Amino acid sequence: MTAPPLTKAPKKTAYPANSRVKRNAIENLLIRLFSVKGFIFLFLLLVAFFASQTVLAADDLGMSALKLTTNPDGSQEYTVTLQILMFMTALGFIPAAIIMMTSFTRIVVIMAILRQAIGLQQTPSNQVVIGLTLFMTMFIMTPVYNEINQRAIEPYLADQMTSVQAMESAKIPLRAFMLEQTRIKDLETLANMAGIVAVDEPTDLPMTVIIPAFIISELKTAFQIGFMLFIPFLIIDLVVASILMAMGMMMLSPMIVSLPFKLMLFVLVDGWNLVIGTIATSYGMGSG
Repeated sequence: MTAPPLTKAPKKTAYPANSRVKRNAIENLLIRLFSVKGFIFLFLLLVAFFASQTVLAADDLGMSALKLTTNPDGSQEYTVTLQILMFMTALGFIPAAIIMMTSFTRIVVIMAILRQAIGLQQTPSNQVVIGLTLFMTMFIMTPVYNEINQRAIEPYLADQMTSVQAMESAKIPLRAFMLEQTRIKDLETLANMAGIVAVDEPTDLPMTVIIPAFIISELKTAFQIGFMLFIPFLIIDLVVASILMAMGMMMLSPMIVSLPFKLMLFVLVDGWNLVIGTIATSYGMGSG
């Protein structure tokens, strides 16, 4: 009895390690591409939905976002009205307006100087600093907003004035706020650079002169308050550095040793209350 012939098992193709790595990389890339495409499709779908809702809302207000034009050959074209285009363009200037025409600039500069004076590089984080600055800006600008709402927003929503008249009315309290915080010297410098010889009142100056003068004044005031905040922490650094030098511990950084003492000083004197109170008082809050 003869034994059946032995059959060789098929050889498994051994893929090199590099080919397996490349194959896994390609699979991961395809997965990412499909996920990105899905995200883009979802984003475009949401944009289309909100755009359709905007068109319907604009039709209810009597302002069509899209205009349908029928050509002589029967084809149709959709065009965006100039009013909507200008409105969407103006939305891009809202962050600049919030930063440059409110108390945001002064507060964020003071917070940055305070963090550097204490010696903390990333604590509080930038998100916390910006968040605190935004809410402080809302608190300080509330009286101005209330006046703008009373002068411009409510009459415009009640169809008592046009959009141009509402903009002119809204500029009055905002201009008054900026002029109250702007130095005369800065106004004169910008007015001379703009070729404006003389005006009867500072309110007669255009906003293109008032806004940069206001920003310069805000930066100067922020540096002055920041200087006053820097002095006590600088004294602690000098004292600690002198003690370490006298002890011969020159290899130890004075910043590391002085940081706990600066934090303790800031907590003992209720530093956050003093800083926030100083900022609010500089805008006339609580002084009456």
